[in-house]
Amino acid sequence: DPANRPKRIVDVGCGIGGSSRYLARKYGAKCQGITLSPVQAGRANALANAQGLADQVCFEVADALNQPFPDDQFDLVWSMESGEHMPDKPKFVKELVRVAAPGGTIIVVTWCHRDLGPSEESLQPWEQKLLNRICDAYYLPEWCSTSDYVKLFQSLSLQDIKAGDWTENVAPFWPAVIRSALTWKGFTSLLRSGNIIFFSTITL
Repeated sequence: DPANRPKRIVDVGCGIGGSSRYLARKYGAKCQGITLSPVQAGRANALANAQGLADQVCFEVADALNQPFPDDQFDLVWSMESGEHMPDKPKFVKELVRVAAPGGTIIVVTWCHRDLGPSEESLQPWEQKLLNRICDAYYLPEWCSTSDYVKLFQSLSLQDIKAGDWTENVAPFWPAVIRSALTWKGFTSLLRSGNIIFFSTITL
């Protein structure tokens, strides 16, 4: 329904802006992306300009935990694979809710550990050990579960909250990323970008 399409979108933790450009094209909307990285923001703006989207999409350096936007600003608040980087999950969620317009939509796609069972107070030791290794490898703060996110949104009186586990859908992605990075083209691209990535295996 064109009447229900978002007109104003924020991409929280936008990287180089792939989601923003896609959403701007899909909905014909204005999209603002924020990232902590000046390099990412610069690259995102350059790509938007090159693809003829400069009048729809823009990117800036800003903190997702202290967004530079007024309240009730966006019809769609989008965050893909940035929540896991947030050291303060409650504040992250509060900021997403604060900038969402009344009747708007918030979509968060993020890494989570499994939900705990009714009799569990924590992950199993082997699970926590594995999770710690992942966090160390990717410089990530403490994770939470999907149900933890649901509770955070419920505490802010949001309605129509839905959650899903996309593990099976995204599992093939990571081997593909590693394969692409280990090609000659991928390696030379890393050298040109000035970034060095060390791959390590995680075993139980």
